[in-house]
Amino acid sequence: MDLTTTIIGILFAAGLSLIITNVYQITFKGERYSQSFVHTIIIMSIIVSAVMNIISDNAGVAFGLFAIFSLIRFRSAVTDAKDIAFMFFGLIVGMAAGLNQIGIAVLLTIFGSLVIFCLDKFNYGKGKDTQILKITVPENLNHEDLFEDILNEHTESHVLRKAETTNLGTMILYTYAIRSKTDIRDEDLLNMIRERNANLKVSISYLEAVES
Repeated sequence: MDLTTTIIGILFAAGLSLIITNVYQITFKGERYSQSFVHTIIIMSIIVSAVMNIISDNAGVAFGLFAIFSLIRFRSAVTDAKDIAFMFFGLIVGMAAGLNQIGIAVLLTIFGSLVIFCLDKFNYGKGKDTQILKITVPENLNHEDLFEDILNEHTESHVLRKAETTNLGTMILYTYAIRSKTDIRDEDLLNMIRERNANLKVSISYLEAVES
């Protein structure tokens, strides 16, 4: 195994994963955007490139690796995607060191840590988390697409999740899942909506903080 080959593989993995994550951000249409997931793709790409060098000619190590991954998948309750990547990071560095692949272990640790630091320092993949927007509307003001122009202009995406009556049927409560544009403050969006709903209650909460 050639250390130069490993360096080239890691550099290509890092460069290609940056392209992949850019495509992911551009084409993302879901509700649960996660910056941590973007970082995880890059981190895991670097790690796997080193793994392939480590286990390329050792079937026993490969089966052992799958066993370890299975153990983590079914026995651990990790909620943050980046936490899982760091877990794998530590495992692979430990595996390399255990197989006396000290050069790869040191290289992966230094290069991987540098990439992770840069991702955090430059806030790569930044995007607002999904928010829950609740709007109360008087029944006599309610009409289709009352807020569509505001939401189209000031959010990356919005989906109506629920519409229900409240206050003995005199009010309509709309619940949207939205992703505000990064330059839009929550306060400004609330004020624009209040001008349309007779200054009734409007609230924004973040999806991760909302319990079902």
